[in-house]
Amino acid sequence: MALRAKGRDLSSLLCRHAAARVAAAGNRGMASGHGLDPAQTPLQQQYIDKEEKYGAHNYHPLPVVLNRGEGIFMWDVDGKKYFDFLSGYSAVNQGHCHPKIIEAMVEQAKKLTLTSRAFFNDTLGEYEEYITQLLGYDKVLPMNTGVEGGETAIKLARRWGYDVKGVPKNQAKILFARENFWGRTTSAISSSTDPDSYEGFGPYMPGFEIIPYNDLEALQQKLEADPNIVAFMVEPIQGEAGVVVPQDGYLKKAQELLHKHNALLISDEVQTGLCRTGKMLCSEWDMGGARPDITILGKALSGGTMPVSAVLANNDVMLTIGRGQHGSTYGGNPVANRVAIASLKVLVEEKCAENAARLGPIFRKELEGIGSPLIQSVRGRGLLNAIVVDPEAGVEAWDICLKLMKEGLLTKPTHRNIIRLAPPLIINEEQLHQATGIIQKVFSQLK
Repeated sequence: MALRAKGRDLSSLLCRHAAARVAAAGNRGMASGHGLDPAQTPLQQQYIDKEEKYGAHNYHPLPVVLNRGEGIFMWDVDGKKYFDFLSGYSAVNQGHCHPKIIEAMVEQAKKLTLTSRAFFNDTLGEYEEYITQLLGYDKVLPMNTGVEGGETAIKLARRWGYDVKGVPKNQAKILFARENFWGRTTSAISSSTDPDSYEGFGPYMPGFEIIPYNDLEALQQKLEADPNIVAFMVEPIQGEAGVVVPQDGYLKKAQELLHKHNALLISDEVQTGLCRTGKMLCSEWDMGGARPDITILGKALSGGTMPVSAVLANNDVMLTIGRGQHGSTYGGNPVANRVAIASLKVLVEEKCAENAARLGPIFRKELEGIGSPLIQSVRGRGLLNAIVVDPEAGVEAWDICLKLMKEGLLTKPTHRNIIRLAPPLIINEEQLHQATGIIQKVFSQLK
């Protein structure tokens, strides 16, 4: 039976929408054929064409097909070697296929992979003890993906609001910062200010409100006007927005305002956490020894091997959710537990935070020294950095990333004019200089 939408053939409607998206994106360097840039070789094009034919068109990758990774490098199917300066959006802080993480994963997979939380297993308690003592929280709630961590934090904050703060039933509100990004579930897009994320997917989750990022006055005004606000969920540094670093002390002052109005600070550390910015948690730069009321982790919690996320809080928040009221089939599974312990130990033992803190200023100084008129600014903290390309220069970040790829360095733009640069945290100074040389070469070729 033919699919219909308001009397029109749905398949033709979808084709028209796809064509419109390709046309709209044409000025971003996309090829006109199927909306993607051509691959570097015929072999890679075969892989890309197969994905395009059988897979959903929900991503726009750089046209490179990878099949191996080790440390800070990846290789494509033709054997070409690349610096990885995206690190799986900071999921691979420990480097690709770190032997200690892989060993923990394989050894546990040989014994027991999944029990569900219908039963106890012999790895979960050990993991919970290790991560809570390492990060200074009473309790952890294990989940799988970063966005699940965000959903969990929202549920916790709402439940706390009803049980502890006394907010009337179904009236709890949560604040989010403009330009936030924490995933693509219906809750995540309901808090988004990016039309590409939310447009066409309504209706949206109620009880969410948006305030400007790095604006304490706006936060204060909202809190004073509405007693039903239970939490503010915010990234210590906004990654997808373009590595936007707030004023010093932003999180601490935000938490002080929130506590004054009996509300919680939720720190989304899925991308910024686990040594990326030069401390174990990015919030440590701001908090002066205090901790956010809820912290969300993901990505590097598994060293890039599998989806592992976690929500951390103290007993007064965490224990508002009772047994049977939240969970996940795979959350806290034995393999994830062993992998998470190994991933955290690698970060600690190999001093990844210290390395990021030392190399970050060196990297930013070298980028600033490139002296290209295309570079409007360089910003970041630790090894989470970005080049802001002058939007009036006539060269887009996408095109620069394509040229970097051809020279052996992989990363992706965020927005049209920002290039994020986030190598694995095990990179050394010599390798950083080599990578900076590639970046300098590409910018020197551009007018």
